[in-house]
Amino acid sequence: MDSVEKTRELKRDSMLSLDVDETAVDWRGRPCKANKHGGMTAAVFVLGLQAFEMTAIAAVGNNLITYVFNEMHFPLSKSANIVTNFIGTVFLLSLFGGFLSDSYLGSFWTMLIFGFVELSGFILLSVQAHLPQLRPSPCNMLTDTDGTQNCQEAKGYKALILYLALYLVALGSGCLKPNIISHGADQFKKQESKKLSTYFNVAYFAFCMGQLIALTLLVWVQTHSGMDIGFGVSAAAMAVGLISLIFGIFVYRNKFLDKACIKVQDGANESPWKLCTVTQVEQVKIIMSVVPIFACTIIFNTILAQLQTFSVQQGSAMNNKITNRFQIPPASLQAIPYILLIFVVPLYEIVFVPVASKFTKKDSGISPLQRVGVGLFVATFSMVAAALIEKKRRTAALNSNQILSIFWIAPQFLIFGLSEMFTAVGLIEFFYKQSLEGMQSFLTAMTYCSYSFGFYLSSLLVSLVNKITSRTSSSAHGWLSDNDLNKDRLDLFYWLLAALSLINFFNYLFWSRWYSYNPSLSPTTTPHESHGEDLENQSLNNNISKHILRADN
Repeated sequence: MDSVEKTRELKRDSMLSLDVDETAVDWRGRPCKANKHGGMTAAVFVLGLQAFEMTAIAAVGNNLITYVFNEMHFPLSKSANIVTNFIGTVFLLSLFGGFLSDSYLGSFWTMLIFGFVELSGFILLSVQAHLPQLRPSPCNMLTDTDGTQNCQEAKGYKALILYLALYLVALGSGCLKPNIISHGADQFKKQESKKLSTYFNVAYFAFCMGQLIALTLLVWVQTHSGMDIGFGVSAAAMAVGLISLIFGIFVYRNKFLDKACIKVQDGANESPWKLCTVTQVEQVKIIMSVVPIFACTIIFNTILAQLQTFSVQQGSAMNNKITNRFQIPPASLQAIPYILLIFVVPLYEIVFVPVASKFTKKDSGISPLQRVGVGLFVATFSMVAAALIEKKRRTAALNSNQILSIFWIAPQFLIFGLSEMFTAVGLIEFFYKQSLEGMQSFLTAMTYCSYSFGFYLSSLLVSLVNKITSRTSSSAHGWLSDNDLNKDRLDLFYWLLAALSLINFFNYLFWSRWYSYNPSLSPTTTPHESHGEDLENQSLNNNISKHILRADN
């Protein structure tokens, strides 16, 4: 009997040990239990924050050029740069958020703290939009081309409040974004490749839903009820997202922070500037190896910047009436791809992935690098469509005084939306799967840093193109130097971006092939395996040794 009881106890202890996850802890710091923590149940609460935060910031970012131009009276090119710099800063600050999370706070507390920072920015924007004394005197910027209406650009404390509000939003959102993705992905184990791939697709679906609500309902509220009400609704959406995050606290799997020991010599800690862990060495090697892939997505995000700035202004110069009583806000055109994508993303997961898996033998259908490449190629045609339609719109306006329907510019949004489904999701999945323990948020943040560089490059291109073309033009006007698109040459600017995008695609083909087949980076892989898969398996099998290396002085 004793032996039978001992056998039962051993089996029971074995089952309990299998139920405990020693690689993650719950909110109290205790080892997680597989049947209580993590999985899609926990990820849903994070996806709630993803959807509501995206709703809040997309409603602001996608229609911000209208507010800055019409209400704050900045010139068109400067307004476009304010928007691209703001959005660029959002994504650049994601590196800071990833660093804080991986090194000090953890993803949950980083999201909670900076979520309230973002919320305060939305509230300040709403207050400024509501109080007339915080804005310049009203005037029509579209008709004040000769300066007779004396439209005064926002300056002094009015401009200061605008920039303070925008960059509070940028700081909060930037620190949130990489942690939303990584904290949701942390609810799964890296061995669960299929579940991770599904999670990234579901996360993009939540992103699309947030964008769709922002670009339809919230932009409609901004247009018909005022920007103050619109910004207020963004603040409310952000608050709901934070509540969703907090509600999941009891079921989250939280990864350990990387707390490698430092050698003590003669009673004193060795300087961290002279020592580094094997983990840190591997992290640097991984970051350096993915930089070329990262760089190839910058032009892609420069194209995205045009759809949130100049394409919105294109819509403002077109006939946006559906009926005599109903008009489409130009910013709502950006909802068109997301209407398509809420159907395409599930089809991709349900239909494409199983079919492709039969041929590629990959759980995710195609590899993340292949997915990024498809998106980069398709993005070129978004700018081709934009250039052709802008040429047609401008010719009709100048030659026959005809105003085209706003639906003519829908193709450029549709094509880019499809390309974004491939590139954005593929890039996030690629970076997350490359990461070692303790660097998930930071490496995921590189995805958003690509957005940042893309938007900054857009600002640089606008300024550079204006400077060069104003010198070569007989009228001394640059392609984008006027507030009137009929006088500008936006179509030529779009053609320039199409050419840059195509060149960038071939550049990506070179680097992605090098990344996959370079034997010095992946000595044990076959020609049909990726370096990323090798690193992932190596990190799982070796469990990241914590030995200390003395760095060269």
